[in-house]
Amino acid sequence: MPSLRHCWMAVLMLACGMAQANALDEARDRLARGDSAGALERVQQGLTREPDNAQLRFLQGVVLMDLGRDAQALEVFRELNQSYPELPEPLNNIGLLQARAGQLESARQSLQDALRADPQHRAARANLGHVYLMLAVQAWELATAGMPDAGLLRRLEGARALLALPAR
Repeated sequence: MPSLRHCWMAVLMLACGMAQANALDEARDRLARGDSAGALERVQQGLTREPDNAQLRFLQGVVLMDLGRDAQALEVFRELNQSYPELPEPLNNIGLLQARAGQLESARQSLQDALRADPQHRAARANLGHVYLMLAVQAWELATAGMPDAGLLRRLEGARALLALPAR
């Protein structure tokens, strides 16, 4: 028969696990309601108790991105990528942040790395398509800068229109 001390330890471990799950769920709920600051606070509380929780760390990066704190988010995703190089999600978000910063070649590489980790990762594939479109705009702008070309200008206009469409 287990001792009373062992029973209490089991209850405490279960309660800690539930609190951690609640931190993640509560942070996701707050983020979904648009309360990014509250979500970040809840994530940080959870990470205080469990600093190596990959889901909380990933959500921390997402929330930081949502708050426009891109340098901090990038650091979180890079650390996650170091800890879990087999996961495509941190690489996908690194690529998004690099694209947001105008580092299109780096973004392309990060997204391709994400697809090497998981060739079926839809978000990374879609984001890579977006980066390729941004690279095309960049190339066509340079090509038409000195000598306007009607065909290239139409492509450039079409690509800019695609980039302006809201994400689905």
